[in-house]
Amino acid sequence: MIISRNNQRDENGYQFNNMGFIDDISIFADTPEGMQKLLNVVQEFMAWCGMQINVKKTYLLVIHNDKKRREQGPAPLLTINEETLQAMNLDDACRYLGYWGTGNGDMRATKQVVRQKIIAARDLIKCHPLTPELATELFTSKGMGVFRFSAALIEWSESELNDVKQLCTQAYKNAWHLPRSTASARFIFPKTHAGKESTLPMAVLTHELLLHAERCMRREDVSKKIMLAGINRTLDKWLCDSFVQLIEEMEMWK
Repeated sequence: MIISRNNQRDENGYQFNNMGFIDDISIFADTPEGMQKLLNVVQEFMAWCGMQINVKKTYLLVIHNDKKRREQGPAPLLTINEETLQAMNLDDACRYLGYWGTGNGDMRATKQVVRQKIIAARDLIKCHPLTPELATELFTSKGMGVFRFSAALIEWSESELNDVKQLCTQAYKNAWHLPRSTASARFIFPKTHAGKESTLPMAVLTHELLLHAERCMRREDVSKKIMLAGINRTLDKWLCDSFVQLIEEMEMWK
């Protein structure tokens, strides 16, 4: 639940007061009074349909452009089902839809979780009794799977992607019982150049970004408008004339 002292508009000017996915929802209001009204609506809906809300997993976040006023002012007391919501600081990370992030958009906690799970998957196949192919498949599923989940929605820097790439090549060396000193090119090069063309973060990122764009373009709604605005900005940035050209540019990222 988010109280923002600004009008709830995204960077493209589209106004909204909620975002929902399956049984998870975020609601937005300009004032504590407005938020309580929305909470009352949620409570009425729950009473009507028989659903329950887990208050322990429900958080209140207050956003204000004036950092001093935000830090000095006490969090409002808001309730649902006669239970008071927990207030979190803007820099506190919480989990939502499988992602860890803060109210100011810092997703470093998610990146740390992804990195830890990739390391765990890498170490899982160290000194394994499996065939190299099966060990590689196991790592791709467990290690790269967790990266794939967040790839399209989390902004990764080039250095962070290179770090993940290094962890992946270490895992593939484990799969083939090779020492860390073995050249990584064997796993990076395509099969046409005698490489193994192993699954690496940049290829996963490219694939997931294209899937995410395709999903957003399916329906005539705000998601499509936001995606089109983002695509137009990207076309300008990369000096491309069309989405097809942009895809060709992304192919070179691999």
